[in-house]
Amino acid sequence: MTGNRIVAARSAMRERGVDALVVSVGSDLPYLTGYRAMPLERITALVVPESGDALLFVPELEAPRVSTSVEVVPWSETDDPFDRIADALPAAGTIAVGDQMWASFLIAIQDRLPGARFVDAEPLMATLRIIKDANEIAALRDAGHAADTVADQLQGIRFSGRTEQDISRIVTDLLLASGHDSVSFAIVASGPNGASPHHEATGRIIEQGDAIVVDFGGRIRGYGSDTTRMYVVGEPPDGFVAAYRVLEAAQDAAVQSVRPGVTAASIDAAARTIIENAGYGAAFMHRTGHGIGLDAHEQPYIVAGNEMAIETGMAFSIEPGIYLPGRWGMRIEDIVAVTTDGVERLNRSSRSLRVVE
Repeated sequence: MTGNRIVAARSAMRERGVDALVVSVGSDLPYLTGYRAMPLERITALVVPESGDALLFVPELEAPRVSTSVEVVPWSETDDPFDRIADALPAAGTIAVGDQMWASFLIAIQDRLPGARFVDAEPLMATLRIIKDANEIAALRDAGHAADTVADQLQGIRFSGRTEQDISRIVTDLLLASGHDSVSFAIVASGPNGASPHHEATGRIIEQGDAIVVDFGGRIRGYGSDTTRMYVVGEPPDGFVAAYRVLEAAQDAAVQSVRPGVTAASIDAAARTIIENAGYGAAFMHRTGHGIGLDAHEQPYIVAGNEMAIETGMAFSIEPGIYLPGRWGMRIEDIVAVTTDGVERLNRSSRSLRVVE
């Protein structure tokens, strides 16, 4: 598989006039080689010239754990890895650089290749990664279904009297128990904290009447889950249920609008129009969704102004929200995959408001 992906990368390079591709930490590396590097001060870098052998430069102490079909070039503690990497790159021409390469690494390579032109590899790599194959969709599906079990298990857990951090730790444990290989995040935002979409769990104690945004995800076989479900302790706050009905309708409308050929912007509009018509337009301040795969956030982005045509094999979140500062917030999030004739929800758990103790 990695060989085919490198062939595809070379084809994309030729289309864009790129003479070499170099990627380091981040998800482009495992996409092309099957190996995810630790983010160390010791550089790991894949060099893909327009023609010739691709080379994976790795610190010598990391080499024993590298499994890939690409030729591995270990470098020792006394080597200058940047000299070796520069020798494998063209002295002139255009070099596309992975967008997660550390700035210090890029500066060191640029110093050694003053005649080269450096460009962002993200547009090139996005064209390869944005369409998932059957194995990638299967991994996303497995991750989504495992996350569903966590959402359901949380309904049987007492929230009141516990801190947001307590619940976040429970979510983390449940994700691992569900089959996730790792946990990426576990947002728990209660009461007024729910109005901050990316709130970090705190020591706030959850009380009766609190609505709680629980947004969590991890990885299975390298591919991510990301789902948000809403919980409330006892009786919901004033106005919450009516707003939640609007949110449910908006999220469902956006999901149902997904099919090949529509634009990302039109999916965003399907959710946003319903929320705006109900008077909550200003309370929905973020995009409707983001792509997902080896990264939790990647292309395509489901947002106004993005006229990208949706294609079979794309996978992304649908997650409209309503946030009232000082009061509460709400969000419903599913991952969907685009099929030849429509859409598959990769999350199957109930999107209804869940009452907990």
